[in-house]
This record gives sequence, C-alpha cells and structure tokens, in this order.
Amino acid sequence: MQYEEHVVMKHYFKMMTDMIVLCATLAISLSFWIISMTASTYYGTLQPVSPWRWLFSILVPLSLASHGLKRKSLDYSGALGGMLVGFVLTMANMSFFTSLLTFFLTSSKLTKWKGAVKKKMDAEYKEGGQRNWMQVFCNGGVPTELALLYMIEVGPGEMPVDFGKQYTATWMCLSLLGALSCSTGDTWASEVGPVLSRSPPRLITTWQVVPAGTNGGVTPVGLVASLLGGVTVGVAYFITQLLFVKDLSLAAPQWPIVVYGGMAGLLGSMLDSVLGAIMQYSGYDESIGKVVNCESKTAKWICGNQSWTTTPSICSPPS
Repeated sequence: MQYEEHVVMKHYFKMMTDMIVLCATLAISLSFWIISMTASTYYGTLQPVSPWRWLFSILVPLSLASHGLKRKSLDYSGALGGMLVGFVLTMANMSFFTSLLTFFLTSSKLTKWKGAVKKKMDAEYKEGGQRNWMQVFCNGGVPTELALLYMIEVGPGEMPVDFGKQYTATWMCLSLLGALSCSTGDTWASEVGPVLSRSPPRLITTWQVVPAGTNGGVTPVGLVASLLGGVTVGVAYFITQLLFVKDLSLAAPQWPIVVYGGMAGLLGSMLDSVLGAIMQYSGYDESIGKVVNCESKTAKWICGNQSWTTTPSICSPPS
C-alpha cells in the first residue's frame, strides 16, 4: 500500500513539475515577445518576433536537453549548454535548428551504437557518450556566434542562400552549415569507422598503420561516414528551406547546400584528423591493450604531443 502511494505521489510531483516548467516557459516566451514588440516600436526598423517563435525556441531546446539528460547523451552542464545553443539557433533560423537537431540526434545514436565494441578499444569510453558543457560549446560555440551575427545582420527568420540578395548573411548561413556538417562528419567517422572498418586505420600524416582509436587515424569507411554525415545535415537544411522560405523560385537554386554539407563534413573530418595526429598525444598501453591519451610508463608513443593535451579529463589515468 505504501509503495503504491509512493508511486502515485511520484507521478503527481512529476506532473506538477512539468506543469510548472510549461507555465514558466509560456511566461518567459511572452515576456521576450513583449520586449521584442517594444524594441521594434521604439526603433521602428526591427521586425517583431512572434510569440509562437519565442515559445518554440524555448520549449523545444528545453525538451531536447531534458531528453538528452535522461538518455545520458548529456550531463547536467551539457544539458544547460545545449539549451543555450539550441535557443539561439532556433530563434535565428529554422534551418539552423534542424541542422543542429540532425547533428544531435544522429551523433547521440551513433555514440551508443556498438558500445561494447568501442569500450574494448577506447580507454576513456563513457557509457552513453555523455557530453559536458565543454564538448557542447566545442561543437556549438561557433554556430551560436554565427547565429547571433546573423540575427544582428537580418534579424530572426528564414532566408534563401543567395549571394546576390544577402551577401553577408549568406556567408553566415554557409559558415554555420559548414561548422555543423564538420562536427557531424567527424562524429560519424569516429563512431562508425572503428567498428565497421575491416582494415586497420592509417595515420593521416604518415599513412602508417596504427591501432584503432588513435588520434589522427583514418579508414575508408570513416571517410565515407564523414561525407554521409555532412550530406545528412545538408539535406536537413535544404528540406527546411523548402518548407519555410518564401519565393524560393526567385532565388538561386538551393540544392547545392547538400553538396556543400557533404564536402564540409569530409574535409572538416580530415582536418580534425590532421590536428589530432599532430597536437593530441596517442599511445598504446600494453597493460590494458588500449590506446590512451596520456603518457605513462606502460604506454608506447604513437603520435602527437603531450604538452598540447594537459586537461584533467584527458590526462587522467585509464581505468
């Protein structure tokens, strides 16, 4: 009986918490809308943002961050960072939001995919691949800055990617798409390549065979995965353009966005591998049979420089 009452009370408190969060979200979105209306009236040149866009920009990132926290894709700091990044990108442009959403969902799924296999190769593998605030801002910091600059340039809203009509804003859109495609391509390569590749990875700087999990190691499967990851983000951006942008028939063709996303994913992943091979230490620890990212008596150097990687999260001894 007491157990049943405990379960009922638990569900009741959860329901009340959800209602409080929803009411707070509505209040915040309406407050921002009032501020937006006031600013547009005062300056006379700003287009006011609809209350529905405010609500969507707050509620959806909040829901995604909560979902990522429950599924252990994010820790608490990562959830807070993700909410901030999601809010800015969603407010700026729906195409930015769907690109970010594609990166987050696909990367989270692939990080958990074949976890048992990855755990055997990676000494620092986390169950669920929880991302903290630093990892969130490493992937979302540049897109967030670009989204803010975009809103300063043209205001919140969707627009065609067209250099003839909005030269500066178009560069911002492509830069943001490139950043997210790069992050997606790199994640896909690192999560898919070591698992599916039948040939050992090769160090991108010297082309020598290296153990799986080495920073800077690439495989044909990983390179294809990085290309497909970028294409996926490009497709998400392109479809959103078709759904939300008006008068696309008067603008430049939008389909090259998909090709651009794929190339950004591939080239960004390769650049990350070059930087990883040069700047991040990799060594093979014979005592555990895994590649590690910090020097030790049992680790044999493969590539990289320890002096570039001195943060506690990287140099903690493997368990």
